Amino acid sequence: MLPNLIITPPMSKSAQSLALQTSQPHALRAIVLFETVKGIAAIIVSLGLLSLANQNVRDLTYLLIYYFHLDSDAHYFKTLFDYSDLLSNDNLRTVVLMAWAYAAIRFIESYGLWKNRVWAEWLAAVSGAIYLPVEIRHLILHTNAINTAVLVTNSAIVAFMVYRLWWRRAAALQHR
Repeated sequence: MLPNLIITPPMSKSAQSLALQTSQPHALRAIVLFETVKGIAAIIVSLGLLSLANQNVRDLTYLLIYYFHLDSDAHYFKTLFDYSDLLSNDNLRTVVLMAWAYAAIRFIESYGLWKNRVWAEWLAAVSGAIYLPVEIRHLILHTNAINTAVLVTNSAIVAFMVYRLWWRRAAALQHR
């Protein structure tokens, strides 16, 4: 273990929290905004999906492709047709409920990060890290700028949250 070259006076829990809160406030606020936008986007998409209830999604897909003069033989549209068959009303409602749960988690995480709560930092680190293997695999299979940006952004958020958690732990151990 390296010797501590900088001698700092012991800090109370509230002083530690204040020191952490004032270090990198802009980065933390940017993450709060990003997570809130993800929650809002999930709600907007879920409302759009909910409007498809009791409709033939496959016919709507064909109509959209025809309206925009797109090639229905393209790989992405064939995949879209396959998935449109899976969207029955029961499945659609399940997807909407999952989107609302996802949005609720993003909003709870945003609130906790805004209030500088340790549990929110854990939630952000773990919920972001869960997606990393999937994002890496997706980037390997489909390399493009968007997939790269998603992976880099998510990795940066996870790294920042792990750093904050490590900093809290180190400060707590130092001042025991």
